Amino acid sequence: MKKLLPLTLLLSLVAVRVIAQTIKQAEQPSTTSARVNKLFEKWDKPTSPGCALAVIQDGRIIYKRGYGMANLDYDIPITTTTMFHVASVSKQFTAASIVLLAQQGKLALDDPVRKYVPELPDFGEPITIRHLIHHTSGLRDQWTLLGLAGLRYGLDRIADANVLEVIARQKELNFRPGEKILYCNTGYTLLAVIVARVSGQSLRAFTDANIFRPLGMKNTHFRDGFDEIVKHQATGYLPAGDTFRVSATNFDTAGATSLLTTVEDLALWDQNFYDPKVGGANFITQMRERGKLKNGEPINYAFAQNRAQYRGLPMEEHGGADAGFRAYLMRFPEQHFSVAFTCNAGPIETAELARKIADIYLEGKFKDEPTRTTPTLTAAQLQAKTGLYLDQESGDSIIVSVQGEQLVMQTAGLSYRLQPISENHFRMLERPGEVMLESGATPRLIRLDDRDGKSFYNLMSPFSLPASQLSDYAGDYVSEEIEPVFRLQVQGDKLMLVRLKYPAVPLQPVARDVFLTGSGSLHFTRNAQQQVTSFVYNLGRVRNFRMKKKVAGASSATNEIRK
Repeated sequence: MKKLLPLTLLLSLVAVRVIAQTIKQAEQPSTTSARVNKLFEKWDKPTSPGCALAVIQDGRIIYKRGYGMANLDYDIPITTTTMFHVASVSKQFTAASIVLLAQQGKLALDDPVRKYVPELPDFGEPITIRHLIHHTSGLRDQWTLLGLAGLRYGLDRIADANVLEVIARQKELNFRPGEKILYCNTGYTLLAVIVARVSGQSLRAFTDANIFRPLGMKNTHFRDGFDEIVKHQATGYLPAGDTFRVSATNFDTAGATSLLTTVEDLALWDQNFYDPKVGGANFITQMRERGKLKNGEPINYAFAQNRAQYRGLPMEEHGGADAGFRAYLMRFPEQHFSVAFTCNAGPIETAELARKIADIYLEGKFKDEPTRTTPTLTAAQLQAKTGLYLDQESGDSIIVSVQGEQLVMQTAGLSYRLQPISENHFRMLERPGEVMLESGATPRLIRLDDRDGKSFYNLMSPFSLPASQLSDYAGDYVSEEIEPVFRLQVQGDKLMLVRLKYPAVPLQPVARDVFLTGSGSLHFTRNAQQQVTSFVYNLGRVRNFRMKKKVAGASSATNEIRK
């Protein structure tokens, strides 16, 4: 007969086994967690910046982790309590502040902005607070305008006063208020100014008192000044060959950006959409209200949240990208499921990453459309869709090429693979969005975006310009809306755009009197004598920016311009 072990020894052995199993489980993530970790594998190393992640289900964080380093100089790893600059994720807290002030009866969403910001020019038609919130104001974007004015993003310190100064000099809008939607950081800087003037507190003080402290968000605040010391703050980075370089955000302006927070604090904010300790149920209803255009057409953008669907499920989301920082907050309200992550590595495609995380956790809950077969296009069919496409209105350009057996579109320095849905309909693989490539008499590309709607690009025919004709465009160009002079100079066989403090930019001719700059397009105009007299610069979020050519030899006192 076997000798029985004493009860105390038996219990001890059981306890040891339980502890060992617990340790093993902690050391070896679950299959779900391992799949998530695989998504961040590229950044999860001591020589790389990375991300902090919080996966939120039913009001609690079910998985959290840091990947990579918060600071490469001092080998400080990222944790879920590391503070990150979250760029445009900041906007929903600015919008929330406006909603709270409206609840307090201190302003109305349809008030004209000039009631609170008289520095804003009178464009002949009122711009309302609601227009600012939904990006339907028509205002030109502050970052592009500041760049035109000579301030360098990430190098020159930028304050609210700089934004107000350049906005006060504008003569035109991108479009009439309410006619279209075009993402505009200017609007959210002005919203922050309104919060300060109406409440008597800075945006930082107002949000601390009315949002962050009530929700227990102890590691969150709007940064008033770039030189503020912030404990446990991540440094931003961009790739530099085989390593990285620091990429900072030296802003002294808040509202459109400049929120510092952690993923754990973002989880507390997310829970307020289910248990509204701040603002109550009416506050949440307002925050989810989509905007409308003047013609009554609804848009997907609500109060700094894009409302769309992903694989058949309602979704609310907003991302952020400044310098070397990226952030994303995505919510599936019906599933009470959210993903929050913050990154200090610039190349990360946050929207794509967020959706992949949702794919893992919500597996089996999606309501996908019937599976569509992916057609195989011939080499000739693919080649027929290649070329340079130009949006005449925005100045944006897209180059479509064949790489291997797949179409790839390149725009604004980024590349996206296109997966065919049909012969002329493609899905972008690296980010949400679809593309139509229409052939026929006027071939064009239509880009479909959940937030900004449709954009139309015309295929440009191959074009070359004899070097002897480049001198027609050379000269100094000036504008009443900014102070710097733009110089166009012929250098060898190229026309170059030369500006103080900026590298010279080669201009690519794509049609008569139309040149691409890399960030937009120049459209030149001529007088009756066929002399070049001016150009219109279209740069995406700044449109119809006019600069006139100075007459050679004219005195600076008269500032004579060709008519």
